[in-house]
Amino acid sequence: MARITDLLAEGTTYSFEFFPPKNEAGWLSLGRTIAELEPLNPQYVSVTYGAGGSTRTRTADLVSWVKRQTEVPPMAHLTCAGHTRSDISDILIDYRAEGVENILALGGDPPTGAEATVASDYRYSIELVEDVASHETFSIGVAAHPELHPRSPDRASDRRHLAAKLRLADFAITQFFFEIDHYLALVDDLASLGIDKPIVPGIMPVTNLGQITRMAAMSGAEVPGWLIERVGKAGDDPDEASRIGVEIAAELCSRLLDEGAPGLHFYTLNRSGATRAIYELLGLPVSR
Repeated sequence: MARITDLLAEGTTYSFEFFPPKNEAGWLSLGRTIAELEPLNPQYVSVTYGAGGSTRTRTADLVSWVKRQTEVPPMAHLTCAGHTRSDISDILIDYRAEGVENILALGGDPPTGAEATVASDYRYSIELVEDVASHETFSIGVAAHPELHPRSPDRASDRRHLAAKLRLADFAITQFFFEIDHYLALVDDLASLGIDKPIVPGIMPVTNLGQITRMAAMSGAEVPGWLIERVGKAGDDPDEASRIGVEIAAELCSRLLDEGAPGLHFYTLNRSGATRAIYELLGLPVSR
């Protein structure tokens, strides 16, 4: 099975996210990371897409490499910001020819630089979901923000928009979060709107507190005080800070699985250490 819809129907999934490197050294490093993570037997991996299509070619190259060189199905991120419908159609036709069956349809970050001048036919990500669904080929995922999308005016409208996308899509993957109650409330809110499709929690181990704090500010997530205090006990020891961050992430993963989460999606930042350590703490099977 290569469609994520089918994989989720079969049972709990474990998956990883990568971003396309900018240079040859980054490609070599990512190759090592993928080799180190393959024994963890992920059901699928996802590949990110830059603002306004700035990584369009590199994203496609990485998706193609994963498809051809590994046994793991890739999911290509695709954003509507800075794209025409013709652009999107061309990309989807290329992926279909490549045998790629999974798309994560996103609004995307506003384009910058040269990409900022490119006209877009889309205002909202649901329009992209509609276009991907019209191809009747792909298993479609969408993004969910447990703590609300940063541009949502209120909780009710955030959930209504997400529910509308999920009536067309097959599953959602969440932005990272650190309090399980945010995820449980999201699932309950969607259920009250008649949505029972899989909501896969996204996991971001805190290996660098400053970096995670900056990323959280952009995504609308909160880094809670108790986490800052706990990681802060490591002082200036980055290895100890990473160990504590992994421990916190493993605790969250364990609780999510106990609560019936359909899987775990790890934001790897193109590194393997934290994900491998979480697997060990959770006692998940690893091939030797």
